[in-house]
Amino acid sequence: MRFTLKTLVLLLAIALLAPTAGAAAFTATLDRDALTLGESATLALTFVGGSPGNVPTPNVDGLQFIQIGTSRNINIVNGAMSSTITISFSVQPQREGEFTIPALTADVGGQPLTTEPLKIKISKPSAPSAEAVNSGNEIAFLKLIFPKLKMFTGESAVMRLDLFLREEVQPAGNFQLNSANHDGFSTGKTVELPDQRHRVQIGSHIFNVIPLSIPLTAVKTGAYPLGPFTASLIIIIPNGPFGEQRQITLTTEAVNVETLPLPAENRPANFNGAIGEFTLTATAGPTTVTVGDPVTVRVQISGSGTMDTLTLPTQTAWQNFKTFPPTAKLETSDPLGFRGQKTFEQIVSPLNADVHELPPVTFPFFNPNDSQYHTLTQAAVPLTVRAAGASPLPNVVGNKNAAEEKPVADIFPIKESLGKIDGKAVPLIAQPKFLALQTVPVLALLAAFVWRQRTDNLANNPRLRRRRAVAQLVHGGTSDLNKFATENKSDEFFAMLFRLLQEQLGERLDCPATAITEADVDQRLIRLGISPATLQSLHELFQFCNQARYAPIQTRQELAAIAIKFKKTVGELQEVKA
Repeated sequence: MRFTLKTLVLLLAIALLAPTAGAAAFTATLDRDALTLGESATLALTFVGGSPGNVPTPNVDGLQFIQIGTSRNINIVNGAMSSTITISFSVQPQREGEFTIPALTADVGGQPLTTEPLKIKISKPSAPSAEAVNSGNEIAFLKLIFPKLKMFTGESAVMRLDLFLREEVQPAGNFQLNSANHDGFSTGKTVELPDQRHRVQIGSHIFNVIPLSIPLTAVKTGAYPLGPFTASLIIIIPNGPFGEQRQITLTTEAVNVETLPLPAENRPANFNGAIGEFTLTATAGPTTVTVGDPVTVRVQISGSGTMDTLTLPTQTAWQNFKTFPPTAKLETSDPLGFRGQKTFEQIVSPLNADVHELPPVTFPFFNPNDSQYHTLTQAAVPLTVRAAGASPLPNVVGNKNAAEEKPVADIFPIKESLGKIDGKAVPLIAQPKFLALQTVPVLALLAAFVWRQRTDNLANNPRLRRRRAVAQLVHGGTSDLNKFATENKSDEFFAMLFRLLQEQLGERLDCPATAITEADVDQRLIRLGISPATLQSLHELFQFCNQARYAPIQTRQELAAIAIKFKKTVGELQEVKA
């Protein structure tokens, strides 16, 4: 129901006249006192019996504290009122060790109060044991897969990180590869391949496997450990109607890789570091030229290997040609850039008329699969080269009758008459189009002024910005729900449904989406004036999300009905004035 002015005045009178439920208090609590690097904890400062005169922020070397939210509760029991204010900080460790959050002092209701010191232990992340992984009891773990234990310097390969998530655990994004030991290797951008996702059974649990591929190139010779790799991830685990968000840190085992130098035996003279497996095609034209004219040579190298660093080697047989630096164009056929084709265009010009062919194009490379050097050769291209000389003079035809030749006038006389003048043109100032054109700058200025006013209003109103962003997210998410329902993708449907419900409730209640609890939602939504039917629909939608983890809905009709129910419920929720 909605609060009337009379009700608000009554509540204010009770707040001013009713006795407090007890003395003021100030406490500090941690939701977790043991973390690994990459994880975070929540420090809650709770003020009971009054508002704090100051909010102390802890300062501990090795820990970073970021304020993330504030909540307020007022309870009236038997005419006695008590208020509780909770200010939350995110505790993010910077290094491992044992830390003490010192006692904090604040003024609450005119009384100086002090909390008890808190201890927190930060440990270095480590990979779970093989027994723990094989039992299936881990809710998530990261596995490093690298099949090559020996590589050549300059050789590239694909390293894979497989993220295992137990079936009932939902990823909430923000996957970050925090640290990795890869001295001796250079790594490229991490690429997720959605078509390679799959499910496996470990122990008595089903795991969703998300493969992440990372291109890797050996840059030093010697034996180097690859890993361990550490990553952080936010997940949602089943706990109550809304689930529980938790940040976890995952670590892989290390793999020892030996990198070998390229062999010196049988190395071609013009080898320039190409490593992989390739094919070669080359064309040249035009083939009939004059000394000094340009000939365009196109060389296309296709295959797999170090495509981005591939360069055209020096052609030692092109001694009778002047050469210019080539241009290159790379077209890859895989997300990691290891396969594709690279096209070089180089301009050459013959130096004398004794040139009769463009010598063969050669491309040497090293194939790590057989540990051998190979040289690709394209056949010579015949050329016809003419000597450079003076341009021939035009033929002169003699014995013509001079009287028959008509003189050609090369200077024309001045025109004495201007000819007929057209009727008077309408002055520009009197033309309607010209007058209408003058209003364009004025309209543009007015439009810019209105746009600037709306932009300033939006910049000064964070709630309005969030309302618009959430409305846009819900609009797009509703389309995704209908798409998932049509395709009968139950997992993706309920993951999107849960996220949209959290974001919409967080915007209505003006609090972080991750800080919502069922009791808090009931109390605050009733105060906003939401109808009992809408509140009941919200609970049913959250129950659908929880039940889907254990008893998935199989039919498209059921998913479509839930999508319709969500659209109606959110529409009613958006109409409530927050």
